[in-house]
Amino acid sequence: MKINLTKQSGIYTLTSEQILPISLNKAWEFFTLPKNLDKITPEEMEFRITNNPPNKTYKGQIITYKIGVLPMIKSNWITEITHLEDHQFFVDEQRFGPYAMWHHEHHFEGVGDNQVKMTDIVNFKLPMGILGDFFVGKFVTNKVKFIFESRYKILQKAFAS
Repeated sequence: MKINLTKQSGIYTLTSEQILPISLNKAWEFFTLPKNLDKITPEEMEFRITNNPPNKTYKGQIITYKIGVLPMIKSNWITEITHLEDHQFFVDEQRFGPYAMWHHEHHFEGVGDNQVKMTDIVNFKLPMGILGDFFVGKFVTNKVKFIFESRYKILQKAFAS
């Protein structure tokens, strides 16, 4: 697993790579089923989908959530699937929620027999500009890294050979 987090011009970029011992088809089916997001999000985030999305992700799809953003503080979050190339990638973007900007690319690539390389690229900006960075920047960036570190462990366990 590789996780890298950088910041440039007020925008944070997290890149995460993970190899899973499953086929590209199985990975695509799993990650494009919206309800599986609950399964790969750490429990302490108190994440839950609040609308009833269909069992297939599609361009233009809106998904609504409740998520714990700070201790004892939950936020509504609305994302839209803005891009989708079958068995290659999809992008979700925040339409309303805790970030000033959120753009999350999910890439999938078959690598060898029955393995898939997943690459997540998340670009996000905190609300309130410099003040947001100063007051909650370290907390939020650590939380985003924690989510992807936890996701790695959850997926390794779920797809163990």
